[in-house]
Amino acid sequence: MYKHLLIATDGSELSKLALQEGVALAKALGARVTAITVTAPFHIFTSDPATVADTSEHYKKRIAAHAAQYLDVAKHIAAAAGVACDLVHVEHEHPYQAIIDTAQNRGCDAIEMASHGRRGVSAVLLGSETLKVLTHSAVPVIVCRRPRPAVLVQNAFAS
Repeated sequence: MYKHLLIATDGSELSKLALQEGVALAKALGARVTAITVTAPFHIFTSDPATVADTSEHYKKRIAAHAAQYLDVAKHIAAAAGVACDLVHVEHEHPYQAIIDTAQNRGCDAIEMASHGRRGVSAVLLGSETLKVLTHSAVPVIVCRRPRPAVLVQNAFAS
């Protein structure tokens, strides 16, 4: 089935879950993994408070440290499962495009990534890299969603 999975991570707990599930799938299939994190290039004008005080050099060092931290998590998850894992950090204006390009350039036959499941106004305002990958990718995409908490229904008639 799949021989090479690309797993995207942004350092969030949900993307860690996608890493764990993707590595488990790769192990079950005898596949290898490439973990990717994508960071935005330095911009003079930005809404990110940390970037406002940065110089281009300082920004690159700070972002590289974050990317290394995210990819280190992937490396440890894969190593614990005994799955071969390459690590990729890409700087790109459009994360979804970097993910698709990397999957194609590295011969990946599936992409796994998390979806925060935003709806309504937050989905419109924040956008969804996962949705963009789903929309534009010719490579199959596996979406990992946060399990919804069980809702306890109390019997209104119970004493």
